[in-house]
Amino acid sequence: MTERLSALTKRLEEIDDIQRAAAVLGWDQMTYMPRGGNAGRGEQLATLASLAHERLVSPAFGAALAAFAEEAQGAPADDIRHALLRTVQRAYDQATKLPQELVARQMRLTVEAYESWVAARAAKDFAVFAPAFAKMVEISREIGEALGYPDEPYDALLDLSEPGMTAKAGAELLGELKAHLVPLVQEIAARKDRVDRSFLYGHFADESQWQLGLEAIEAFGFDFGRGRQDRSIHPFTTSFGVGDVRITTRISEESFASAFFSTLHEGGHGLYEQGLPAEWARTPLGQAISSGVHESQSRLWENLVGRSRAFWRYFLPRAKAVFPAQFGENGVEEIYRAVNYVEPSLIRVDADEVTYNLHIAVRFELERALMQGELKAKDVPEAWRAKMQQYLGVTPPDDLEGALQDIHWTGGLGGFIGYTVGNVVSAQLWEAAGRTIPDLTERITQGDFAPLLGFLRRELHQLGSQEKTEGFLRKATGEGLTTRPYLGYITGKYREIYGL
Repeated sequence: MTERLSALTKRLEEIDDIQRAAAVLGWDQMTYMPRGGNAGRGEQLATLASLAHERLVSPAFGAALAAFAEEAQGAPADDIRHALLRTVQRAYDQATKLPQELVARQMRLTVEAYESWVAARAAKDFAVFAPAFAKMVEISREIGEALGYPDEPYDALLDLSEPGMTAKAGAELLGELKAHLVPLVQEIAARKDRVDRSFLYGHFADESQWQLGLEAIEAFGFDFGRGRQDRSIHPFTTSFGVGDVRITTRISEESFASAFFSTLHEGGHGLYEQGLPAEWARTPLGQAISSGVHESQSRLWENLVGRSRAFWRYFLPRAKAVFPAQFGENGVEEIYRAVNYVEPSLIRVDADEVTYNLHIAVRFELERALMQGELKAKDVPEAWRAKMQQYLGVTPPDDLEGALQDIHWTGGLGGFIGYTVGNVVSAQLWEAAGRTIPDLTERITQGDFAPLLGFLRRELHQLGSQEKTEGFLRKATGEGLTTRPYLGYITGKYREIYGL
């Protein structure tokens, strides 16, 4: 390591340590912290956010970055220092556009919004959350204006989590998917009786569900020596380093699929975090490429693996051993069809693969309207109901099953498009893995997930953020972001299941 690189990484590591400490406090807030701790936690998180921001925009950091940039520019084209410079320069440029006061205020508001969201969910009334959410929309506009954007303020927020994404590009991506998925949903609706999922509902003991989910993700390769699972209102994954990755889930004793697939989903996120390059830990190169690429890992393990025939040929005997009465005489084909049942529903995290992106379209379009000032925060529930009816043909009976279901709006706007990017990328990676591992299906049937995880480690996890999304995809799959594999997978799978 050169002197200039060492000087820069030392500063990066201090900033990362502060941000990871804040992540610990955020995880605790959503898992174990008593409600009375919210006000104090808000101040603590604001202080840490201010400290991290202050260090990143300091003259000393700018000088260290400039010195390193001079060194990196003279390095060979394939030298990793170019990737480090790109990721650090991006973070520095964004941070210098945001006043420290704005960063601290946004963090305080996040805690306030989370507290009001929890209260609103208990009351099933968006009006309880609306005042805090209105502030969050306003501060999101402030952030967008401070960062700058190509066409509209929403572009700036999308770019934070999905580099290069714009509102126009997001709308085009969702439009392409809607054009194929809405007619498919309508076709399937006429054949719903071809699939019986009733045996997935009943009574499934909490602790048994918990253990079964852990067993599944441990088989995938999740290392419980470097991670753990806890409970939260809304499932999420966070990381304090490659050696300490936390996932959460929530359990309903009336439904088997909800917690099981939530655990597979968050386990996929956790596998990515555990596979990031340790040699670049505490720097931007040791982080994920984007939220969408991160989501590709959770969706791949949850859906392309967890909802496959091959997986249930392996795992059904274990599920029957834990829940013999509930699964009864149902075989692989019955459970494969049951866990792939398609029906327009109210809750995004429980949505099937065919309708999932329509849930994202609802949120994306509402956020865009909020950022453009075309929709007021207090009017979101009504607009939500209208779009749910338009795209999915269902109307929430209350705000709990409507506009209050996602935790994301307690932290700002702009994060939902990553879910759709993740769906698309997951199918591209799955197709590429199948070409690389000809007996992939048979390996999964045998409970051997190491070849798939090894492929993902090589092609994605161990790269950190050395590549942008497009570059990583071209190397791993041979093409950039494209809906072709995803739409081929969805239409082929569900036409076969429903006999279309």
